[in-house]
Amino acid sequence: MLNGKKIVVVMPAYNAEKTLSKTFAEIPTDVVDDIILVDDNSSDATIELAQEIGITAFVHDQNMGYGRNQKTCYVEALKKDADIIIMLHPDYQYTPNLIVSMSGMIAFGEYDAVLASRIIGGGALKGGMPLYKYVSNRFLTAFQNILIEQKLSEYHTGYRAFSREILEFLPLKANSDDFVFDNEMIAQIAYFGFRIGELSCPTKYFPEASSINFRRSVKYGFGVLNTSLKFRLQKWNLKKYAIFNRDNDELPKNYYKQVEKDTNYLPDELNSRRLQ
Repeated sequence: MLNGKKIVVVMPAYNAEKTLSKTFAEIPTDVVDDIILVDDNSSDATIELAQEIGITAFVHDQNMGYGRNQKTCYVEALKKDADIIIMLHPDYQYTPNLIVSMSGMIAFGEYDAVLASRIIGGGALKGGMPLYKYVSNRFLTAFQNILIEQKLSEYHTGYRAFSREILEFLPLKANSDDFVFDNEMIAQIAYFGFRIGELSCPTKYFPEASSINFRRSVKYGFGVLNTSLKFRLQKWNLKKYAIFNRDNDELPKNYYKQVEKDTNYLPDELNSRRLQ
């Protein structure tokens, strides 16, 4: 806890077997009250490793995408009565050492959401960010700052902290199940007037860290542009979109389950992988 606020770390995972232990080892468990991992039906031993470590783990019945994974994470974090929710990738691309700082910015009432920016410190390229990703990051961020009327250094970091109020308020179920979910969420936070803070985060790119390929990056980029245009058109009352409509917030379907140590509780595919 921090300032009386319960902190829960959620980790949307997919094939994170090689980096999960290293990520978990740096989580400040003296401050973090609970850790939740949601596995998007990985083909490796992510779930088995999470069980060995002792992390509360859930698994999707099939691969449903990064956005759906986060939706599951946030549903379960709220069930744990979290006051502050930290979304941390288990691929070790973002350092868990910033969890206390990010939590503090919310716990003491300064912000409602905090983004760990790879751009503020100026070391994105030195940290291994591909040039085309850096250039597109800067272009898309400039475009979004104009349309969404913010002054953020980047909209594309995968390391975020949220207050409980944000997750209860936003119509997250209307968002994409793909990577653009992240961007839609920031647009929603800005649209509904929540306060967004940033802090500098070192950049780390290495073979085991997850990263979408060029084709999917292009798809994501067009999704970002589309999200920004939706934001502006709705602000001008020219059109209405589900992602900015709080009435469009249905309960999630039963598409995942908690993983117990009894292997019979796992999906058949996971059972077969464990026995190999």
